[in-house]
Amino acid sequence: MDDTLEDFLQHQNNLMPIKYTYSEIKKMTNNFKDKLGEGGYGTVFKGKLRSGPFVAVKMMANSVVNDKEFISEVATIGRIHHVNVLQPVGFCIEGAKRALVYEYMTRGSLDKYVFSQDGTILLSYKKLFEISLGVARGIDYLHRGCHMQILHFDIKPHNILLDENFDPKISDFGLAKLYSRDDSVMTLTAARGTMGYMAPELFYKNIGRVSHKADIYSFGMLLMEMVGRRKTLNPFADSVSQIYFPSWIYDQLNEGNDLAVQDATEEETKMTKKMILVALWCIQMNPVDRPSMNRVLEMLEGDADLVLMPQKPFLIPFEKNRDDEIYTSPTEAPILSGDTIENME
Repeated sequence: MDDTLEDFLQHQNNLMPIKYTYSEIKKMTNNFKDKLGEGGYGTVFKGKLRSGPFVAVKMMANSVVNDKEFISEVATIGRIHHVNVLQPVGFCIEGAKRALVYEYMTRGSLDKYVFSQDGTILLSYKKLFEISLGVARGIDYLHRGCHMQILHFDIKPHNILLDENFDPKISDFGLAKLYSRDDSVMTLTAARGTMGYMAPELFYKNIGRVSHKADIYSFGMLLMEMVGRRKTLNPFADSVSQIYFPSWIYDQLNEGNDLAVQDATEEETKMTKKMILVALWCIQMNPVDRPSMNRVLEMLEGDADLVLMPQKPFLIPFEKNRDDEIYTSPTEAPILSGDTIENME
């Protein structure tokens, strides 16, 4: 397997030019002293290159499945060169050890600034809007800017990293898939992604075929959380009607109620309304009704008054047993139906 992986890496257009030994990985991370985060496919540590720059070192968990994720991530990131996509520095394959070395993002992941936590900086709505634009440009590049169409399948706040200026970069391509740009429909053997951000067609075949519109749905849910500064499904909300945020915010706009955006300027209030309208377009149940990411960018960059109100999405909120749980099978996914939400309201 080591020979197969290394041969793959060395002969795919020099995808990962720098190869590190495991000993070098240990040195650059100071024996894995500073852990930045942990996910289903590995643990990320802070490191420092001998030349000076800091890096993030992702140690892959040891399994055959993760060898596939390792190859998927390497195959994907080696094709990407965009300001809003995280760039690789190198790799390590040694025995059972698998590591990917990335540029270090000083501000960490977006979730720290979206979901209120003690000691974190509260970003302005203008800055959140700028971040949403950067993420949209990165996704648009993945969908249209590469020789192969790249579907991420795991767009969420935890996978949006921020540099010192809070400019965003999309990270974690372990679940990504590459397709010919001529393919309008993709074939998947199982649902993939994180509950709460996964498009419904990944679970229900009768809704529509899987395509790039799955990333559009995830981006819409991301926008909702950025605007609401909260999880989209909140069982502890003060009002029952606010339990599922997208449903509640749609009703507010549809009834002509003004958005009460705390500590926001008039300009930021308009930005926020535009983000909500775009998000509602993105999370339409039928993939055909969702815009392309190119169209999403046009709406975000254009006049807020020109973004029309979409039809109310038939919303299916997903429950999660644990934060950031990645499910690869529909049978693992506890689902709260749209009818249940309507009855609750």
